[in-house]
Amino acid sequence: MLEIKLANVKCNGCIATIKAGLADMAGVESVEVDLASATASIKGEGLERQAITQKLAELGYPEAE
Repeated sequence: MLEIKLANVKCNGCIATIKAGLADMAGVESVEVDLASATASIKGEGLERQAITQKLAELGYPEAE
């Protein structure tokens, strides 16, 4: 499982965009996003953190520093 703190997560629409954007990525089985902490929890096998963070950035939700 990967846990990634994200920037720009402000509403349920953001969460829906993140879930839909990651759903078809290789190895991703489920995605949960906590709005309060702006943290995405991605479960699956063989997850590639770099590919996932790149996709999140493309969606407008880069990894928070």
